[in-house]
Amino acid sequence: MKETTLKVEGMTCNHCKASVEGALNELNGVESATVSLQNGSVDVVHNDTVSLQEMVDAVEEQGYDVNA
Repeated sequence: MKETTLKVEGMTCNHCKASVEGALNELNGVESATVSLQNGSVDVVHNDTVSLQEMVDAVEEQGYDVNA
């Protein structure tokens, strides 16, 4: 397993946290996604079947900007 940290702009509340974590956890290959509202980031534990671009797209589809 690998861990990737994505910097995400615009997350301010628990709804934001749930939206981002939920979108990432639905991806095949993601074991867990943990948002830190304080740091404006999400730590994703995943295997090689999911690409960085797929993770970025999943977060951006929720309405947030990602600085990978």
